[in-house]
Amino acid sequence: MALFGKLTLWLDARKRPGPEAMAVDEWLAESTKVPVLRVYGWQGNWGSLGYFGKISEARAALPELDWVRRWTGGGLVDHRADWTYTLAAPAGEKICKLRGAESYRLIHAALAGALEAEGIDARLSSGDQQTGAALCFRNPVGYDLVDGAGRKLAGAGQRRTKCGLLHQGSLALPCAGAAGEQRAGRLAAALAEQWEHTDPEPPEDLIERKIRDRYGRAAWTARC
Repeated sequence: MALFGKLTLWLDARKRPGPEAMAVDEWLAESTKVPVLRVYGWQGNWGSLGYFGKISEARAALPELDWVRRWTGGGLVDHRADWTYTLAAPAGEKICKLRGAESYRLIHAALAGALEAEGIDARLSSGDQQTGAALCFRNPVGYDLVDGAGRKLAGAGQRRTKCGLLHQGSLALPCAGAAGEQRAGRLAAALAEQWEHTDPEPPEDLIERKIRDRYGRAAWTARC
């Protein structure tokens, strides 16, 4: 059963550096009135770490990357070769009232269904193969997606606020151009009974302020 009645899909054609990408996601979480699925790329060699991640571990693991700290949880993600998406749902949606593990499971189950249409074997992890590794794709936790051999394919971080739910996800199966757009459409169809394209214009002044006050600050990146 679909998670949403209606959803908008934003194929964000503009590749952005890490701080701007995270600022746009936060803006979506604060402002959207309907669920929105954003699929986007990165400008430059970026990695992201979760809200409680250690910047020292990030720099030791992948010293060649620039790092940005997410507003959500989760491990270290190398965005040079992933398929990145964000789902923002406003507070009135039922999924916002679910426990974190359940909303995580339902979103990843929809993603698994979308991947199945590509012929990709993706299944929900039981969590028994957790390694504790800081690198996201070396640590399959419960309800991540793994392949038939137990290799992690997808992970995510979530944050709940009074505005709703923010789910920031990464898939270790890069896909660009028309194929990437088709994957995004399949995921939108798996998530919602009805969906349509959108192309919003994030307010530049607000995005710049979020970068200046949070995501672009060295103190934010190095807070742990």
